[in-house]
Amino acid sequence: MTTFIAVLYIISFALFIYGLMGLTGPRTAVRGNWIAAVGMGIAVIATLLTPGMTNWLLIALGVGIGVAVGVPSARKVKMTAMPQMVALFNGVGGGAVALIAWVEFRSTDGYAHEPLYVVIASLFAAIVGSISFWGSNIAFGKLQELISGRPISLGKLQQPLNALVLVAAVVLAVVIALGGDAELLMIGLLVAAAVLGVVVVLPIGGADMPVVISLLNALTGLSAAAMGLALDNTALIVAGMIVGASGSILTNLMAKAMNRSIPAIVAGGFGGGSAVTSGKSGEVRPVRSTSASDTAIQMAYANQVVVVPGYGMAVAQAQHVVREMAKLLEAKGITVAYAIHPVAGRMPGHMNVLLAEADVPYEQLKEMDEINSEFAQTDVALVIGANDVTNPAAETDPGSPIYGMPILKVNHSRSVIVLKRSMSSGFAGIDNELFYDAKTSMLFGDAKTSVGEIVEELKAL
Repeated sequence: MTTFIAVLYIISFALFIYGLMGLTGPRTAVRGNWIAAVGMGIAVIATLLTPGMTNWLLIALGVGIGVAVGVPSARKVKMTAMPQMVALFNGVGGGAVALIAWVEFRSTDGYAHEPLYVVIASLFAAIVGSISFWGSNIAFGKLQELISGRPISLGKLQQPLNALVLVAAVVLAVVIALGGDAELLMIGLLVAAAVLGVVVVLPIGGADMPVVISLLNALTGLSAAAMGLALDNTALIVAGMIVGASGSILTNLMAKAMNRSIPAIVAGGFGGGSAVTSGKSGEVRPVRSTSASDTAIQMAYANQVVVVPGYGMAVAQAQHVVREMAKLLEAKGITVAYAIHPVAGRMPGHMNVLLAEADVPYEQLKEMDEINSEFAQTDVALVIGANDVTNPAAETDPGSPIYGMPILKVNHSRSVIVLKRSMSSGFAGIDNELFYDAKTSMLFGDAKTSVGEIVEELKAL
């Protein structure tokens, strides 16, 4: 049986890695997801076959509750709310690891007679898992707008408070590792780690949420791997390390895309507000409005049109009508491409998933580094709900909080048309200088409605 279980684990690991490879592109992502899911199913079966496994009723009850809650939630969630769902599900994983560490503490009488490496791994998993659970819940609250997206901090006292709570969690862990077996010590450790997760994420603003989600995902993976080491469970170790490693790499890439260091983000992000002044000293600057008819005419006589999607497109669920518009333009011999910024939307790959859902050819999706050189030859850049990722202040204003952040250089296009509901700011909470550029026209209204009107105008031309 031991050999059979080991073989099942090896098969599941191979499926994990093969499935992960499929996630590199929209065409193979669904298949990759299913392959990895099968791998996880095999790993679960192998774990249940482990000798000494008991409490089948509780196991069945837990699986039943998970299925009853998880499946309907995943099926009904809108694409705009997917980042919140990712944060919530990721947090549940961290919380599960923390609870397992607590159970392990109780079942071994405070880790009595356990090897030191098991004690250290379990305590690490307890701290990091609790941080991930509570931090992910705060991230969910901010994304769901249950909590203000603005940074919520104690100012100069914030970092000392973070350090104090971290020290408290580490001290409690050391006391337990040295032989402390009072259950209040473990409860205190979990509570201290929970407070740390809350006070670290609360000061981070909406502009940094994509990086925070990725970082918390990596932490959950590392805590799971540590718990696997403590329990001598190969599946937890391998799966946790895959999640931890990939999450860490993605976090680093996202931070670079925003030109911000991870320590700076954790120390307190920016953004999330909606109130913003237009111009220095609050002066009101004029913007030029346009209509669906004029927009259609401009694009109909263009050689190349680049669509720049953002969270506004996701909110309006406009991806399908955008695809319809692109087909009409392509029928007229116009080249259409889509410019994708690494942090457009509220989580990594948000725009890619939305456009893939609308059957946009993968070849038309252009990453920032690839498309930026093409804007100078672009006749019309159609910005749909994107804000901070197109703000020229990132290149021209040293005083801007996003100065130095790589952006999509739509302002280099011959003409720019921005689709927005209003002049409100993006996640960074700052004004977008693009809106006041002489080449920019604003088409106000719901993105889906506005693009639908453009489609009708294109059909009439």
